[in-house]
Amino acid sequence: MNRETVLQNKIIVALCDRGCFATNHTVGDFYTKYGGRVSVGVPGESDIWGHRPDGIAFYVEVKLPGEKPRQNQLDFIEAMKNSGAIAGWCTSVEEAINIVFARKEIGHEINL
Repeated sequence: MNRETVLQNKIIVALCDRGCFATNHTVGDFYTKYGGRVSVGVPGESDIWGHRPDGIAFYVEVKLPGEKPRQNQLDFIEAMKNSGAIAGWCTSVEEAINIVFARKEIGHEINL
């Protein structure tokens, strides 16, 4: 597993330990054993989707320290916020917990 996937998994476990439903969301092209291409998701969608124990939906984009989201990822985060969901991007488990439970982004402002 790559480092970002390991971080995503740690975040999912931490959120589930706090009563959330959380799952990873994969976006990309994959190939069947017969060579057929299968596209899943829409570019820009967040890595982790779920809801808190109170039913409020959240979307979290995960990046390794020093990396930043692409514009389409920022656009998705903003669209989810505009729909009433919690959304943000993080580089650590602690930042993800703060996004989901404090309804704010710690250290990662979105300028559109």
